[in-house]
Amino acid sequence: MILFPNAKINLGLHILHKREDNFHELETMMYPVGLCDILEFLPSPEIATNLRMSGIPVTGEMEENLVYKAYLLLKDSFKLPELKIHLHKIIPTGAGLGGGSSDAAFMLKGLDKFFGLNLSIKELKGYAEILGSDCSFFIENLPAMAAGRGEILTSASSILNNNKIVLYFPGFPVSTKDAYSGVIPDSKRDSLNGIIGSGVSNWKGTLVNDFEKTVFKKFPRLEDLKNKLYRNGAVYASMSGSGSAVFGVFDRDFEMPEDLYEYLIWES
Repeated sequence: MILFPNAKINLGLHILHKREDNFHELETMMYPVGLCDILEFLPSPEIATNLRMSGIPVTGEMEENLVYKAYLLLKDSFKLPELKIHLHKIIPTGAGLGGGSSDAAFMLKGLDKFFGLNLSIKELKGYAEILGSDCSFFIENLPAMAAGRGEILTSASSILNNNKIVLYFPGFPVSTKDAYSGVIPDSKRDSLNGIIGSGVSNWKGTLVNDFEKTVFKKFPRLEDLKNKLYRNGAVYASMSGSGSAVFGVFDRDFEMPEDLYEYLIWES
């Protein structure tokens, strides 16, 4: 089976407060985009399960990879056979695009379909939540408001269907630890849902990603890229998640000038 796990962007991201479990309570809108990895698996009765990687290099052992962990979650419960797995990475890691989470969620969905496990959406999301906060979003893979650690999802409209989205990766990752360092939670402000509902033309200056303040100080190139998008006519521009990817939202008929092609990795 061949699957195409896609990335997501975050439309705004509010860090509300630190919880007793040391995670942060947040709210954001997750929005799927068309940049995809390629994931393939086949039964392998003659050898133990192995995961082969290609494309963008990913560090770590096979046992640490979320795709392999997704397989293990279902293997024992449903007596799945050994597999040959190949993951070709196109979505950059450390970019705030959810690539690893998407790979894991698509592996769960792929195993369910290939082996006829007949898992419900609720059951798939339950497995996905075990793997990571963003994983459950990619089970339904539709725009959603996210709360909690990112796992509490409420369906949202496809608000950018009439816009062009351009996505950039500057060539380096941002660690989650760096992104959270210096962040000051704030729960006393307008809800993200209300800001997004005001319309794309009103987002600039009101729809914010709280990680930008910290990350831009350490990586000013990202702020420069965001400002460059605005100078070239973006209706809205932001860093996605904890970075380092930056995206711009333009009118659908926007024609990109040549100087915006540097770092471009996907456009709708």
